[in-house]
Amino acid sequence: MKARLRNMAVFATFLFAAGAPALASQPLATEREIAHLLNYVASPGCQFNRNGTWYEGSKAREHLKDKYDYMAKRKLVSNAESFIERAASSSSMSGKAYLVRCGSGAATHSGPWLMAELKRFRSAAAAR
Repeated sequence: MKARLRNMAVFATFLFAAGAPALASQPLATEREIAHLLNYVASPGCQFNRNGTWYEGSKAREHLKDKYDYMAKRKLVSNAESFIERAASSSSMSGKAYLVRCGSGAATHSGPWLMAELKRFRSAAAAR
């Protein structure tokens, strides 16, 4: 019970700090999933390649949050999958795929990487 309350407090803090208005326009499950994915991108030791330049995960998170806010205002994102497909898989400007690497692991395309994490997150949520 304490862990659940702590998780809810952390999530509420994230919503406030991350710009809740864009996230709040989505169903609660979608809000949680996108918030989780944004935080997952910023995992310690992970880097994000955008248009040929590697960025720390925290910078990637900021960039993807900005893209999400822009798309959410225009109702272009309806669920976590559309967030991944439209905002987190490739550059809107160049069309180049985003890459991610964590630690000494090989770089991989961000779309499938995020889809796998979304699947894992949903499975964990269903098991609770």
